[in-house]
Amino acid sequence: MRDRLRALHAIAVLTTALLLGGVAMSGALEALHAQQRSEVTRETVERWMVDLSNSGRWGATDERGTLNLITPEHSVRAARLVTEGLSVSLSHDYLKEAAADATSPFGHVLLGSARSGFLSDRYTIAYHGYAHSHMDALCHYSYEGLMYNGISRETVDPDDGCVRLGITNAKQGIVTRGILIDIARLRGVEYLEPGTAIHVDDLEAWEAEVGITVGPGDVVFVRSGRWARRAQEGAWATGRLAAGLHASVAPWLRERGVAMLGSDYTNDVYPSGVEGFSQPIHMLTLVTMGLWLFDNLDLEDLAEAAARLGRWEFMFVAAPLAVPGGTGSPLNPLAIF
Repeated sequence: MRDRLRALHAIAVLTTALLLGGVAMSGALEALHAQQRSEVTRETVERWMVDLSNSGRWGATDERGTLNLITPEHSVRAARLVTEGLSVSLSHDYLKEAAADATSPFGHVLLGSARSGFLSDRYTIAYHGYAHSHMDALCHYSYEGLMYNGISRETVDPDDGCVRLGITNAKQGIVTRGILIDIARLRGVEYLEPGTAIHVDDLEAWEAEVGITVGPGDVVFVRSGRWARRAQEGAWATGRLAAGLHASVAPWLRERGVAMLGSDYTNDVYPSGVEGFSQPIHMLTLVTMGLWLFDNLDLEDLAEAAARLGRWEFMFVAAPLAVPGGTGSPLNPLAIF
């Protein structure tokens, strides 16, 4: 399988170069898009690993993937969206207590004492998983020994971590237009029930509802209402049962030129419904498209602010911790209206 993927990677590089004119790529993606409600199988996903590939699109040594879609012009246009001066955090408060969805709680130890007049603390966190708001670097995921842009997993060093595709590739930060797609609001509910799949027609129904079209360089946030449900019903094992994107959304993300994707779960619906792939969205974004992810964001305050203002687009700003070799980063991203 690995040899096959390497060969397909080479074909994908050539195909991308030939189709950058736009028309042929658009037609191919329209055909893929037609499968939005059809069954997605293991074979479908493996085919999309070639058809949706961004390998070679920005050069053989590229490590930024779809962050290349966020140009200085995108950042300037995003800044013009700020009219209220309202900043909204997209991070959930880090969970310090163990729970069904927080099996690795945030560690916080107070150092010093009030008597000394000096206080400090020590933080420890295993942030990947289903509890903590974080950003995934492109090296977080691989398939058959390969990561984004055909880079071998063997480049990962036991001591130095991700020598290639690590989180410091986003060290300079992300500034672009953010768009909230509130599927819970679209369906007239406080939250989607765990296990609910979100399809392309849901995303496009929201676009029609609010009059916004997702385009190249945008960061898209899909709200299911996970934290609203947790507040009412308590914690549950979100790694086994969660609302999220159906695998069939992947061609749409490629077609629209989405630069980053985030949700209040981990983006994939659980169970995925695709035999052999528990997280097909993770694989097709991080490995195939080089599309960076945010997991476990808290979109409740954002949803409230957007509804109150009647605005679903905003300036988005995020910067990960600059950890050499890191597979990702906890962070506090901001939406600014």
